[in-house]
Amino acid sequence: MTTYKRLDVAFEAGQGAWLIDGQGTRYLDALSGIAVCGLGHAHPGIADVVAQQARRLIHTSNLYRIPLQEKLARRLAGISEMERVFFCNSGAEANETAIKICRKFACHKQVAEPLIVVMEGSFHGRTMATLSATGKPEVRAGFAPLLPGFKYIPYNDTVALQQLDDLRGQVVAVMLEAVQGEGGVVIPESGYLKTLRELCDRNGWLLVLDEVQTGLCRTGAWFAYQHENILPDVVTLAKSLGNGFPIGACLAGGAAAEMLQPGSHGSTFGGNPLASAAALAVIQIMSDQNLAERAAASGRVMLERFQAELGDLDEVVAIRGKGLMIGIELSRDCAGLVERALERRLLINVTAGKVVRLLPPLIVSEEEIHRIIDSVCLLVREFVG
Repeated sequence: MTTYKRLDVAFEAGQGAWLIDGQGTRYLDALSGIAVCGLGHAHPGIADVVAQQARRLIHTSNLYRIPLQEKLARRLAGISEMERVFFCNSGAEANETAIKICRKFACHKQVAEPLIVVMEGSFHGRTMATLSATGKPEVRAGFAPLLPGFKYIPYNDTVALQQLDDLRGQVVAVMLEAVQGEGGVVIPESGYLKTLRELCDRNGWLLVLDEVQTGLCRTGAWFAYQHENILPDVVTLAKSLGNGFPIGACLAGGAAAEMLQPGSHGSTFGGNPLASAAALAVIQIMSDQNLAERAAASGRVMLERFQAELGDLDEVVAIRGKGLMIGIELSRDCAGLVERALERRLLINVTAGKVVRLLPPLIVSEEEIHRIIDSVCLLVREFVG
């Protein structure tokens, strides 16, 4: 089905931060499969683990104990300070799980028509529930009737949070991205997440953080919420958890961790032995190589150089970054930069119409970082004339 407008290139191999097409041409990947391949392409440690586990056991289903899944759950609980984990196959499924937890929480509180507060400009997935939670009208268009029970408010706006007084009896949770990725790499002000945590605590609401794109070292910490020293009630993961192997996870603590019981949710493939083995290897490599610190340092280099070289241009509205998550917002639509970059053997993305989004692998070298910066600066300067 024509659900994608694909670029006219096909890759047959990869190595680190590079992808190689059928003619042997190399492309520097500054997108990482949309924040998925944090360890780069064809990482030997992941390839070996996947191959070995595939020869041993791929799948049994969640009708039985899966020791590798249990080990992965303990590892994720340790780095996140959450208590329980549900495994699935994607970010959308992880967010579906989070929404179901919120609905179960409402049921326990005897709230008949619960509301989950979500953010304008957000993106949580394309299933009907996650689509309904997504705060981008253009993404929701054509799929009515949507799932009821969501209240949209402006992102990074503490005043809007305080104006929920008339809905307090219905609200059961606040759900948002720690950084809005698809929305244009929009980074909340320092203290925003902490204010949200305090508001939820005062009102007995769940705080749900979508870290599908930001989780696992991308922003310079294991999780973006750790920059503000808070704990959510629910946090969702996917993308980089398997370095390309499909796996998602919904983590929860406190009352939220007890909401789902046998029969209330499930997944045939979720957390099977192969997926769990891949994810365990990913987390181990990230830990061994201190990739959170490396992402923070690399991100500072990129942000400082972009600000120094592009910050003086009138057409550059803003340059934003958190770790290796960089957004350069221009004053007009710049989607054509993706193809121009491809012609120069660089893979980038434009999101929200006019934001150049860069999500290079966490293992990107210093030389590759500067090559990305040089190429993007040249592209932007040519574009703005």
